[in-house]
Amino acid sequence: MNNNNLPHVAIAILYRQGKFLLQLRDDISGIAHPGKWAFFGGHIEPRETPEVAMKRELIEEISYAPDTVWEFGVYYDTHVVRHVFYAPLTVELKDLVLGEGWDMGLLTTGEIKAGKAYSENAGMERSLGEFHQKILLDFMNKYGNLID
Repeated sequence: MNNNNLPHVAIAILYRQGKFLLQLRDDISGIAHPGKWAFFGGHIEPRETPEVAMKRELIEEISYAPDTVWEFGVYYDTHVVRHVFYAPLTVELKDLVLGEGWDMGLLTTGEIKAGKAYSENAGMERSLGEFHQKILLDFMNKYGNLID
């Protein structure tokens, strides 16, 4: 697969007390994964490393950047290359400021396996993005002991 012309994004798996922080994307057409639970993160700017991009996006989206992050892997599909990092979330959910998206929440491993979770702001259950669920299931298989 030729990845040279695909956009690259940097995304973060943030975990706290056995749960994962996800963003409920705005439910508007024209954006990736509208109305679905997805990772925080975004496009890597020119001359920016994936790690720097991920930290910049977290500050923009939730006013938080972890002190230390680790690379989990790179996921390719036909539309985008995802650089995935992980780190513990060291603050309470109430201490984050949602700057982008419809909602955010700490999802349980059960919700991730089921592929859906309730959103207070939406007032309904919403699905996880398909790739986001796959990445989280891979992470839970490899590092499940980290999150408990």
